[in-house]
Amino acid sequence: MTLGTHRLRVLRHARFRRFLLGQSASLLGSGMNTIATTFAVLRLPGGGVDAVGGVMAARILAVLVVLLLGGVLTDRIGARAVMMAADLLRFGSQGLLAVLLLTHTARVWEVVVLAVVLGIGEGGFMPGLPALVPGLVPAGELADANALLQMARPMASIAGPGVAGLLVAAFDPGTVVAVDAVSYGVSVVALVGLPLTRPAGPRRGMLGELGRGWAEFTSRTWLWVTTVHIGLFNFVLWAPFLVLGPALAQQRLGGAKAWGLVLALEGLGAIVGGLALLGRSPGRALTWSVAASAGWAVPAAALALRLPLAWVAGAAFLAGVGAALCTTLAATVIQRDLPAEVRGRVSAFDSLGAFALGPLGLALAGPVSGVVGADRLLGFGVLWQLTAVAVVLAVPSVRHHGTAAPAARPVC
Repeated sequence: MTLGTHRLRVLRHARFRRFLLGQSASLLGSGMNTIATTFAVLRLPGGGVDAVGGVMAARILAVLVVLLLGGVLTDRIGARAVMMAADLLRFGSQGLLAVLLLTHTARVWEVVVLAVVLGIGEGGFMPGLPALVPGLVPAGELADANALLQMARPMASIAGPGVAGLLVAAFDPGTVVAVDAVSYGVSVVALVGLPLTRPAGPRRGMLGELGRGWAEFTSRTWLWVTTVHIGLFNFVLWAPFLVLGPALAQQRLGGAKAWGLVLALEGLGAIVGGLALLGRSPGRALTWSVAASAGWAVPAAALALRLPLAWVAGAAFLAGVGAALCTTLAATVIQRDLPAEVRGRVSAFDSLGAFALGPLGLALAGPVSGVVGADRLLGFGVLWQLTAVAVVLAVPSVRHHGTAAPAARPVC
């Protein structure tokens, strides 16, 4: 089906176009950053694989620690203000890292500290996204806006590492980090032009506001059940897939190029999935979102069954389509169903629950696979995910969500 102009009608809103441009630039810079930082740390005195792992872990932990604070501040002073501050923090951390790398004065501990600062910025930025977007487009076009924003991620994941690799080879990792810093500056400029809004609501102190967010989060069974579902998926299936996939690709599929193809096809699938959602309004969006999460099991199953590269790449494409459907529809449901004054805090609890077990899963995947075998570990994850999807869909508040009153149905 050709993509008619009516399916891109959300782009007629200048505020959304501005934000989409800034977010796309930021995501592209982030996609380049991992490659640049990895090669930079490997080249530093005292660097190596362990140091790379330490930098990544420090960044992830900082994100998790700051998420809830970011949610409270988003609801207290407004999404735009918090997101601008977060991007300024990321701009500063990456700008300083670029200077250290380009002057060849960087040390590993400095990279770790700046990775923590970068993670703080990311943790502060994330809760603002679901709170900001509903103010940029009409309610009926939220799903289209979310689809385009979600499509920007796989586009960046495909283009970012490739561009970074070329720049690292031609220049220096510091040059790529400098480009990443500029991308956050572009995001700041985009946010400056957006309206400054702050949800109205009583202030109860930090703990009181967190308590209100937790109460709103736990009062919606469909929300906390799906959050637990995604959190366990990241722990049981996706973390082992990310850790073991490259090693299995090296052993069976042809090495790094083969794994790059798998990841590229996953990103392409996500783009196709996002395009498929534009202009469409499926009912029972939450049900479709949970069902689509079964797609993540397909590439892990292909690896566990020792299928050829073409099958694994095709399975990754299907997973990408499912990921786009799952994340876009879930974001739309949250934006439509949550009160504006608590959207940041509830989204922070949602993100924290979804990603908190990820680092532990990454750390355990290697040792556990050494005991039970990589194929068995991945196979267990596949069975877990398919069973979990069936169980979550059987929960009444999930299964019947959006069906009680047509006027309240999430539009996608």
